[in-house]
Amino acid sequence: MNENIKEKEIRGHKYGMAALIIITLLYVCACFTTIIGAVGMDSEAGGPGNVLLFIVSILYLCFGWVFYLGLKILKPGEALVLTLFGKYIGTLKGDGFFFVNPFCTAVNPAAETKLGQSGDIADNSKSKLPLVISGTSMNLDTSMKNKKISLKVMTLSNSRQKVNDILGNPVEIAVAVMWRVTDTAKAVFAVDNYKEYLSLQCDTAVRNVVKLYPYDVTENVDTTGDGQADDGSLRGSTELVAGKIMQEIQGKVADAGIEIVDARITYLAYAPEIAAAMLQRQQAAAVVDARKLIVDGAVGMVELALERLNEKELVELDEERKAAMVSNLLVVLCGNHDAQPVVNSGSLY
Repeated sequence: MNENIKEKEIRGHKYGMAALIIITLLYVCACFTTIIGAVGMDSEAGGPGNVLLFIVSILYLCFGWVFYLGLKILKPGEALVLTLFGKYIGTLKGDGFFFVNPFCTAVNPAAETKLGQSGDIADNSKSKLPLVISGTSMNLDTSMKNKKISLKVMTLSNSRQKVNDILGNPVEIAVAVMWRVTDTAKAVFAVDNYKEYLSLQCDTAVRNVVKLYPYDVTENVDTTGDGQADDGSLRGSTELVAGKIMQEIQGKVADAGIEIVDARITYLAYAPEIAAAMLQRQQAAAVVDARKLIVDGAVGMVELALERLNEKELVELDEERKAAMVSNLLVVLCGNHDAQPVVNSGSLY
């Protein structure tokens, strides 16, 4: 990338209305002087002055429209990069009616590239050609070439990508990136198409970051790079993962005059081919956790029951009777079905 390119803002050219009035008045005057010159040449008193006036008027009528090309209108949040015979001369910024050198040319290589995002979607009534660039839905608007560059914050919503996490499990993930152009000169001249460049860098950054994390919390996995296992995961650390994706993208697009404002994960799930198996695994883990909780509670209740019986001295239990009581209580408390009472009128011995 050419790091010597620096943005130069063109100032003091907000006199587009005055230029429009003057150019139009000159056209009106040229019409009258053309008639006067033609009449003067036909008359007997006609001389070289009438001929020169007629020629100048005709030339202005033929080529005076060129001055209209120097009129530029910008709305808030728009910019226009101008070149003169191939040389970058500056950028128009701010809202207003401007008049610049009519031979200046507006440059925006990404003018026809329409990302599927807020603030940059073409009208449905216009002719469009679908285009997919690295998983991002895009359109080519063939009905109008707008060379203006938007300085507003826009949201790029990448389509879902299938990426393998650190354990090799395929994961589908989608990310929304908020971005804006901060240096119009770099955006236009440092890369061929800054919108396509941003889209590709977003896809690459998502893949580079996602492969460092497991989908869910996993033992003996280091996601921070400090050599120690931690609890980082895609599902449980979305803010951290989104922050790393944002930093990864910013490091790639800074030289293209683009600033990443924010990044958010909009979709996260296992790939369909392993989703059922992972669901069974999650269900099994949930059942095991629930059983552990039930057993812990049952042991506490049995312990409390034995302590209360000893305190009240309602019955004396030897070790064998205690074992039988503990077994019966655990069966009742840990079972999935209601207990079926059995009346024992005899003795254990």
